[in-house]
Amino acid sequence: MTHVRAATLFICAAAITLWASSSQSADAPMTPAQMIAAQKAAIAKLSALDGIWRGTGSMIDHPGQTPWHMTDTVRVGSALDGTVKLIELKDYLADGTVGFHALNTISYDPQKRIYVMTARGGGRSGNFSFRLTQDGYVWVIGSEARGLRYTGTIKGETWNELGRAVAPGHVPVQMSQFTVRRIGSTDWPDGGAVPPR
Repeated sequence: MTHVRAATLFICAAAITLWASSSQSADAPMTPAQMIAAQKAAIAKLSALDGIWRGTGSMIDHPGQTPWHMTDTVRVGSALDGTVKLIELKDYLADGTVGFHALNTISYDPQKRIYVMTARGGGRSGNFSFRLTQDGYVWVIGSEARGLRYTGTIKGETWNELGRAVAPGHVPVQMSQFTVRRIGSTDWPDGGAVPPR
């Protein structure tokens, strides 16, 4: 009986050691090379956004406001060796003045396996959730149930984005919308980098 018990304890101890070892291996920090490779692969999935775009759009600051209409321009490219996506939006009013100007970055955290949208515009900035969909993306200020939800679709050379205010028990309210068409390619922002000499 003693030998059986000792054997059982030995087997249990070996199993626990093996489990702990595999758990530590699974949770081991990624090397810089591994993280960069994962980031490049994740950002490459956004390549359909690359280029320069022009179209029309509208926006309001709060529900009930009369929307103002603009000519929307967008340029999109990758930076940091393809590990970050940059999106610049510059929208013009009918008189040619700038009605809205924003710079957004999309990055990927390989440890958490999530995308993050960092948006800057109108004097405000923040980090927000971002996820891919079958034909585009969704990014959210607040939560999917309560806040501002932006849904983008890319079909060929056309890019649409619809921003809505959402809240439980309420009909979604359209806050912004744009439809732009790709009019060319760009090497922004990496183009024109300072050479070593």
